[in-house]
Amino acid sequence: MNDSTLYKAWLQSERKPEGEPFDQYRRLLGRIVVKGEQHGRVFNTAVAELIDGVQAMLGTRPEVLHEVPLADSCLVLRAAAELASGLAPEAPSWDNRRDAFALRWVSVNGIERLELDGGSTSGVLYGVFRLLFGIAQGWEPARLATEEQPANQLRMINQWDNADGSIERGYAGVSIFYRDGEIVRDLQRVRDYARLLASVGINAISINNVNVHERETRWITEEYLPEVARVAEVFRDYGIALFLSINFAAPLSLGDSETADPLDSEVRRWWAEAATRIYRYIPDFGGFVVKADSEHRPGPFAYGRDHADGANMLAEALAPFGGLVIWRCFVYNCMQDWRDRSTDRARAAYDHFKPLDGKFHDNVLLQIKNGPMDFQVREPVSPLFGAMQHTNQMIEFQITQEYTGQQRHLCYLVPQWKQVLDFNTHAANAGAEVKHVVDGSLFGMKYSGVAAVSNIGDDENWTGHPLAQANLYGYGRLTWDPGLSSEQIAEEWADLTFGSDPEVTGPIREMLMASWPIYESYTAPLGVGWMVVPHSHYGPDVDGYEYSRWGTYHFADRDGIGVDRTMATGTGYTAQYFSPNQEMYDSLERCPDELLLFFHHVSYSYRLHSGNTVIQHIYDTHFAGAEAAEELAHVWDAQVLRDRVDPLRHAEVASRLAEQAEHAKHWRDVINTYFYRKSGVPDERGRTIY
Repeated sequence: MNDSTLYKAWLQSERKPEGEPFDQYRRLLGRIVVKGEQHGRVFNTAVAELIDGVQAMLGTRPEVLHEVPLADSCLVLRAAAELASGLAPEAPSWDNRRDAFALRWVSVNGIERLELDGGSTSGVLYGVFRLLFGIAQGWEPARLATEEQPANQLRMINQWDNADGSIERGYAGVSIFYRDGEIVRDLQRVRDYARLLASVGINAISINNVNVHERETRWITEEYLPEVARVAEVFRDYGIALFLSINFAAPLSLGDSETADPLDSEVRRWWAEAATRIYRYIPDFGGFVVKADSEHRPGPFAYGRDHADGANMLAEALAPFGGLVIWRCFVYNCMQDWRDRSTDRARAAYDHFKPLDGKFHDNVLLQIKNGPMDFQVREPVSPLFGAMQHTNQMIEFQITQEYTGQQRHLCYLVPQWKQVLDFNTHAANAGAEVKHVVDGSLFGMKYSGVAAVSNIGDDENWTGHPLAQANLYGYGRLTWDPGLSSEQIAEEWADLTFGSDPEVTGPIREMLMASWPIYESYTAPLGVGWMVVPHSHYGPDVDGYEYSRWGTYHFADRDGIGVDRTMATGTGYTAQYFSPNQEMYDSLERCPDELLLFFHHVSYSYRLHSGNTVIQHIYDTHFAGAEAAEELAHVWDAQVLRDRVDPLRHAEVASRLAEQAEHAKHWRDVINTYFYRKSGVPDERGRTIY
């Protein structure tokens, strides 16, 4: 494994000094007692990670035993089989969550002992990483005591990697999986990635782009499945199930059929045979991720069928093997006439899928983007959450910062995700927050969970911007426990990544927490979104998409700005929400300022709840945002951080923050100048607008 601080991310494992609490850990972890026999690969991985971590941090290599010593301290590891057989003296209070774990510190007759019980071998692995995290942060052993179970059943990463080595919306180098149309021979970096993901509780991954090209279509054929199986084997060691994005029209594309009609018997037979073939090579294969009838991808619409027809055909093929179909709801008219104000892209997912509630097989999950548009820096929560009470569903986030600075700008996204998960859909009288929709508890879903688009590539630091590692770490932690605060996750990540020095981690935590509001303030205002350079999506271009076919408009003219999505005079999008959200968004007076222009077209002189006019808010926030971005660079350049952060990481972060500070000024000037020239209203504070 690459030993640089950049590469190790939050798994630093530096040597700890003599003294407490580390001497206590040296006593406790000198012996590891493995209860039971033949636990399998994930358990073996857990033991190996524990031994390596203890040796790296504490300088001692544990002895592995199979019986608890009577007179010596030790760590006892037990998995589900041992718990069921009564080998555990105290069974944890889990409600059948297989990935759960419990850590205890006990003292028996003056002999200290740590006990780690897992609801499965994966639970043991997650508990091992939590133990190692505790040591890394210098916790007292007693503080480790916990019983944890993940809130979400599926905790998934979606890779948008292509076989040629490129990554769609990848901002950290090229793919670690593919080169020149083939899966890479050396999978060591893939293994190191699996370690990072498992350490924060990720248990599923799809390894190719949802926009499936010709070469990736062949991943499910006899020719390529042995290579895919090599990748699955690496993730299997870390308890991570492998999924593939598939081409819905594969039978047609591969020349095996003249149709891809999901109701055609030969097509259904083709997919059943494909599933049998896949499971022969990958017995624990997770299933398919499908983008269909979206942005020119093939799907069931070509044959007069609906999404349920398409998803259910695939589900029937996978069902005998326990496989899942994850069907993306990112479906809309991408050939819209910009003059047509009645067609609203925001409405599309609800309009397509709400009428199909209850028609999907029970091994189908609908994957719904967190907002109705496309991962903007600010948009409302998708109204599909709560609307489909008889269909398995999961939420989709985007860790890669497509519209939030592309890992060249600092933008810590956990606070955004927290707001989405905590949003009350009002689909029920109580417990109707999005987090309870996607964890399956609100409607008793058989399958549920969270997915996110990965932000990693082959850059040494994985994520392009070293501080963007916080988004990958934070996604895993929040998916495991949505009750964690954004501040708590930021502090954990900073401690693990930079060491538990509050003079270092304090400023880093504050930078992270300030970064999303800062980025929002100098980019698109008040929820309107999309003021980016087309296709690349990096940098400002206010009218870049305004006259396009993609349905991403702000409708700014000389008098005002915003999209009327009200029921009385607009597209009627607000009607897709439950009351009282429906009334709140529909009302000009009650709509939150930060989403005003998403729901309403208003004059530049309209006064926000803050008291500012819309035009003055635009000016003020863009000036303030550019100043705040510059301040981030000043905070990082403080002497204490230059002295205590290793030069490699300090230099990389400093370079990114310098670029952000300059680019924020460009955003400021482009946005302010556009609206000054459009409205003719000057800045009341007389600042320079070009």
